[in-house]
Amino acid sequence: MIQTTEKLVSDLASGERSDIVCMDSVADLGAPSDWSGLSAGEPEEFFAGYWVDQVALDPQWSINLEGLPQGAKPGTHYPGDVFYREIDDGLCVIDVSWSTLVAVN
Repeated sequence: MIQTTEKLVSDLASGERSDIVCMDSVADLGAPSDWSGLSAGEPEEFFAGYWVDQVALDPQWSINLEGLPQGAKPGTHYPGDVFYREIDDGLCVIDVSWSTLVAVN
């Protein structure tokens, strides 16, 4: 899943439509600059108690994204977590949760 997420970040940061996005994905993928500087964090099994908005999408996995987009400042919205659904030939992205930067240290 880490390798898949690194591919997603690379595809989207370069302005390409990634082939790992589910056909029925509701993900707001933003702009290429939103993905620049991000990398895969730690994958986890999907936990419905925390990600209530994604339950109906039937994801099986989530992974947080590490880093900040280049030029991020307080108030910047950026991709924070990616949700995956298992399909016959691997994983596909069903949604992305966005975060808001509160402060820069």
